[in-house]
Amino acid sequence: MIKNSKAQGMSTSTIILLILGLVLLVVLILGFTLGWNKILPFIKSNNIDTVVNGCELACTTANTYDFCSYPRPVNDGVNKKFEATCQDLATNQIYTARNYGIADCPNLCPSTQ
Repeated sequence: MIKNSKAQGMSTSTIILLILGLVLLVVLILGFTLGWNKILPFIKSNNIDTVVNGCELACTTANTYDFCSYPRPVNDGVNKKFEATCQDLATNQIYTARNYGIADCPNLCPSTQ
């Protein structure tokens, strides 16, 4: 018996790789369009280093507004996201207990008496 085969068949591993590639492409498209927090909510991230660097820069350059008044979004990956000024993060007992590492900048902020 002679088989009449005119085309070469795809191997199983090729089909599996094509399906995995398609799934990866769909996840990437959804992640960039809808946002990664909706696609992968179990991945926690934080921006504490960015906030600490911004507060240190504001203190070093004596930028009163940035240190005393500018509300910075804080996401530590443990607590709910919130906004606070560098002055609050450095002096408020709630935030200092969390050990964010933001030092107070004495004599920069006007007293609130």
